[in-house]
Amino acid sequence: MLSIILVQPEIPGNTGAVGRTCVALDAELILIHPLGFVISDARVKRSGLDYWPHVRLSEYRSWEDFVEQRSPRADQLFLFEEYASTSFFDADYPDDAMLVFGRETKGIPEDIWRRYPGRQFHLPMRSEHIRSLNLANTVTAAAYQALRGKL
Repeated sequence: MLSIILVQPEIPGNTGAVGRTCVALDAELILIHPLGFVISDARVKRSGLDYWPHVRLSEYRSWEDFVEQRSPRADQLFLFEEYASTSFFDADYPDDAMLVFGRETKGIPEDIWRRYPGRQFHLPMRSEHIRSLNLANTVTAAAYQALRGKL
């Protein structure tokens, strides 16, 4: 099963939209605290619409708590960063891939992405006028790429 991991997300609407994508793809949504909002925030539910009750949601106090409880393999983890050298098109996604995304304003904390050399990926962009995409859009594009040929 595909998992989407949001590390310390800050914007409730993005998390709601990602939850909706998770329902569409039968993927698990994993939230790593601290969050920039409370999960019961109306903005989360408004973005997730009436799909939010169907989100398969797991929450962890910290990245360390997640690693301790879930013991992910390095080859399961795909850390998305705008400055990563490898395109997400060049990744080989296992069926149990875990796509990891950081905070909207700061990305994945450096201490986390440094632990997994060679596991950082980016979405290519053609224009030099933009440095990043909206988190929810990035998650959706990456999730569909990870499931390419499996849907």
